[in-house]
Amino acid sequence: MTATDPGSQSALERVLLALSAAAPPGPRIVGIDGPAGSGKSTLAAAVAAATGAPLVGIDDFLGWTDLDPAGATWWPRLESEVLEPFLAGRDSAYRRRDWVGDPEGISVSDAWTPLAAGPLLVLEGVSVTRAALADRLAVRVWVEAPGDVRLARGLERDGEAQRAHWLHWQAMEQAFFAADGTRGRADVLITTG
Repeated sequence: MTATDPGSQSALERVLLALSAAAPPGPRIVGIDGPAGSGKSTLAAAVAAATGAPLVGIDDFLGWTDLDPAGATWWPRLESEVLEPFLAGRDSAYRRRDWVGDPEGISVSDAWTPLAAGPLLVLEGVSVTRAALADRLAVRVWVEAPGDVRLARGLERDGEAQRAHWLHWQAMEQAFFAADGTRGRADVLITTG
């Protein structure tokens, strides 16, 4: 199901409908993707609350500078700590990215966050429905908003001091999404504004 007009259904209802039409229960992953500041986190939290599924954010792995899994240190952690064990039906745990202690780098916390096995996982963040992961997702959701709206949301959350990071990030993610064809693989399209 691909929909660009929300019609009478809310974004949450459209995602839940797509999940009900997807492959039989679990373990399944719904990926909620799109540019930063588009509303992914809000939708992902609503999907997790409505389904009782755990929510893992890509921000726990990804830094400001690297979307490419080929040269990234974060991609192997996402695979080994979250994707592989969850899809195999095993309990696991993952380490979160240390945004406070190392906002520019790739340091991770020493603490482990538990992730229970279950029928559904909500995976949210920029690039989570990328080609390298797309075939393992039961539902791929794309959330978008105009660039100026996304920038305003980001600066409201992170502060004006982060403007350069946001502008760099917007250019980087736009190039990634174009090369990866991410939006074109979406099962559900959501526009916010």
